[in-house]
Amino acid sequence: MKIISIHQPGYLPWLGFFKKIMYSDVFVFLDNVKFVPRQWHNRNKIRTSQESSYLTVPIKNKSGKNINDVLIDYSENWKMNHKKTLFFNYSKAKFFTNHFSFFENLYEKKFDKLLDLNMEIIYYLMKKFDIHTQIIFASELDISSTKSDLNLDICKKLDADVYLSGITGKTYLKEEDFDKSNIKIEYQNFQHPNYSQVYQPFIPNMAAIDLLFNEGNNSAKVLRKASNF
Repeated sequence: MKIISIHQPGYLPWLGFFKKIMYSDVFVFLDNVKFVPRQWHNRNKIRTSQESSYLTVPIKNKSGKNINDVLIDYSENWKMNHKKTLFFNYSKAKFFTNHFSFFENLYEKKFDKLLDLNMEIIYYLMKKFDIHTQIIFASELDISSTKSDLNLDICKKLDADVYLSGITGKTYLKEEDFDKSNIKIEYQNFQHPNYSQVYQPFIPNMAAIDLLFNEGNNSAKVLRKASNF
C-alpha cells in the first residue's frame, strides 16, 4: 500500500506537518501553486512567556506568484529579529544549545527564495525527527490541473493507493473521482502530543522547533507516538 501526501512548504512548520510526512511513503511539496498571504508559507508561531508570537519572513512579490518564485525581502533586518527572538524565548529550554547553532548559521545565509529557506529548515527537522520519507516537488511532475484534480493527478502519476489529506480536504476534494481511480482518501486529524515546554501551561500547535528545543533526541519518539487520526 503506497501512501501519498501533498502540502505546501511552510516556514518553521508545526508538528502535524511532520507527522503527515512521517506517515507517508512519498511526500509531495506543492511548490508550484500560488502564494497565499497570511497563511503559513512565510510565518509560524513560537511559544513565549506571553503565550505565543508570530515569526514572519517578509517577501517582495506577493501578488500572483507561485511559491517557488517568491523572493525574500531583506530591506529590514528580520534575520536578526528571528534569531534574537528564538534565543530570548528558548535559551532556557533543555536542548536549546544542541540545535541553536543550526539557526545561527541559517540566519547568516542569504536565501533569495523563500522556498530555499523553508526547505533548509524542513530537511533539518526531518533529520532530527528521524523521517526518511521520499520527497518530490510538484514542479517536477509536469501536471497543470488545479484543486482536487491536481491532488488526484499527482496521486495517479505516483501510483498511490492512499491519499492522506488535511482535514480541510473535505471541503474541496471530489471523493467520487478518487474512488473511480481506486485511491482511498484518509483525512489527517492530528492529535497534538503534550510535552515539557519552557513556559506553562502547555500550548499546542507551535512551530515544530518547540518540540526539538524542549525534548531533543526524544522528539522523534514523541512525534511517532502522536495519533494522526
